[in-house]
Amino acid sequence: MTTTPPLPDFRRPEPLLAHIRHTLAFYDGRCRDDSGGFFHFYKDDGTVYDRRTRHLVSSTRFVFTQAMAFRRFGEQRYQDNTRHALRFLQQAHLQPNGGYAWQLDWDGSKATVQDSTNHCYGLAFVVLAHAHALMAGVEEVRAGLDASFALMEQRFWEPSRGLYADEADAAWKVGSYRGQNANMHSCEAMIAAYDATKDAKYLQRALTLAESITQRQAALADTQDGPLVWEHYRADWSVDWDYNRDDKTNIFRPWGFQTGHLTEWAKLLLQLETHLPADQRPAWLLPTARRFFDTAMRRGWDATHGGLVYGFAPDGSVCDGDKYFWVQAESLAAAALLALRTGDAGYWGWYDKLWGYSWAHMIDHEHGAWYRILTPDNRKISDEKSPAGKVDYHTMGACYDVLRGMKA
Repeated sequence: MTTTPPLPDFRRPEPLLAHIRHTLAFYDGRCRDDSGGFFHFYKDDGTVYDRRTRHLVSSTRFVFTQAMAFRRFGEQRYQDNTRHALRFLQQAHLQPNGGYAWQLDWDGSKATVQDSTNHCYGLAFVVLAHAHALMAGVEEVRAGLDASFALMEQRFWEPSRGLYADEADAAWKVGSYRGQNANMHSCEAMIAAYDATKDAKYLQRALTLAESITQRQAALADTQDGPLVWEHYRADWSVDWDYNRDDKTNIFRPWGFQTGHLTEWAKLLLQLETHLPADQRPAWLLPTARRFFDTAMRRGWDATHGGLVYGFAPDGSVCDGDKYFWVQAESLAAAALLALRTGDAGYWGWYDKLWGYSWAHMIDHEHGAWYRILTPDNRKISDEKSPAGKVDYHTMGACYDVLRGMKA
């Protein structure tokens, strides 16, 4: 049994950088598949347990983790890995219809499409991947960034709503489901695209998405805690209170108010504020960020076992008490940015508390990286540390967000 090392002072840059290094080390040397792309499924000890299945979310997030590592640590292998990840995205996931396959089987030389659904959520990460590759000096992706944004506009943008539709089949027939999650990650992607290009259209689009979800749509889900971001909507963007109510298997579309999405929006709103000129910052950005975060802590913190629960119902009761890695990570990033923005020591208190919980329960000090999911009382559910979709994009990303907030 590994003993837990003493908790570092994560208000300082050095422990954040050391933790990124520790997490990267879990993937380094075993994540790259020289035949194409990266492996997407890892046991706790790093064993790859599925060498063939490739998911668009992992394929794009590996671009992010490798590009950020190159920018922060300057090691050439990470830029090489960024290019390697992008090649797989463009040669295996990209389809003749312009879309990106959601899931593939890769036999080492060719890709067979297992799921051809076109998800806006996936395209948002395609944009994000191109933006971060560009910032990592991979200049040849500029055209790909333009093309992936144009594809989102053509296939999913609904100008009368100021939001993106969610999914389409292989023939680009758009379905009736609408969701906030795809739009939240599109907002994140647009901020990254602006950082990479300084093209104002991306920043304006990020602001439009943020206002549409956190102001207009949130007003449709007014609760005793005030307007909050509900996850699921019908084609006319009316709230669908019952979507996936009895299905916990869809990790991209869970039922309930998502503790981690409220804090993720808080983080994005603060990042948007820093990007906008002082005379163009809407007055609602900071108060909305504070209310979302404060509500998430009030409803989501498990006073008995520690950590933030996954979701709570419209009446405020916990509907999913499991502890997910990304919820803790996004929330600690939001706490730090709120502390830095407001000077309110209470947010540093939450930052320390979230790190303390994560350090004690979520982080694998022996092998590296974070466990994906724990029971409400912090027991492991399986030995699958990093299945498709994870790659510790959220955990390392949260550290980078805090470092940026600190201007470190």
